[in-house]
Amino acid sequence: MTERWLHLRLCAPLMAFGGVAIDQVGPTRDFPSASALTGLFANALGLRRENGAAHQALQDRLIFGALIARQGRVLTDMQNAKLEASDTGWTTSGRPEKRAGATYDSPHRRRRDYLADHDCRVVLRLSDGAEPSLDDLAKALERPARPLFIGRKPCLPSAPLFAGWIEASGVLAALQALGLSGRAIWPQQETAEPGSTDLADLRNWRTGLHAGSRVVVEGAIG
Repeated sequence: MTERWLHLRLCAPLMAFGGVAIDQVGPTRDFPSASALTGLFANALGLRRENGAAHQALQDRLIFGALIARQGRVLTDMQNAKLEASDTGWTTSGRPEKRAGATYDSPHRRRRDYLADHDCRVVLRLSDGAEPSLDDLAKALERPARPLFIGRKPCLPSAPLFAGWIEASGVLAALQALGLSGRAIWPQQETAEPGSTDLADLRNWRTGLHAGSRVVVEGAIG
C-alpha cells in the first residue's frame, strides 16, 4: 500500500546528532536519533519541555529512515564555562530562562563533537491518525512556534527543513524515491536483515532520561 512520507532536509554549517555520552564527552552520530526528531518537531509545534506525555506520544508514533546526501566532517569543540545557579538566558517569548543546575566553583569543561557541512535527508510518517497529523508537522516546520536548530541551539539550518512529500510503499522505498545515493538507515522489518543492529536513540520523556533502543538496518542506497 502506498503511503505519504514527509521529506525532511537537515543541512547546516554545523549540526549534532548526539550519540551515547560518557562523562564530559559528547559525540555525534551521522544520523538523527528518534529523540532528536521528536525534540525538533516538538519545538516547531510549541510544546513545552515539561509536557513529557506529549513528547513521548509523538516519539512513539515516528516511523522514519535517513540518508546521508553529503558526508560532513567531525569538528570537536572543547568548552569551558563558569556556571552559576543564577545564570539566565533570553528566549523568543521574551521571558528569561533560568538554569536548573547548581553553581560550580571551578569551570565546567566538556567536549562536544559537531558535523560540519553535513546534509542528511529524512523520510518520515506517523503510525496512526492521532494528533498531531503529518500535515501539522509540515506546517509547523514552515511556521515554527520557536526558532529551530539541528541538535544544539547554535546549529541553525541553512535550508528549509520541510522538503516536500514522497509517495512510497515503505520506508526503504521512500528513501530510494529521493533519487540520491548514500549511506542510509531504516527500521528493520519483521525478519532479520543484513546490516541490522541495535541503536540506542530513544528517550523516556516522562523521566527526562535517554533509555531504550530500536533495531535498524544500515546500508547503501543508489
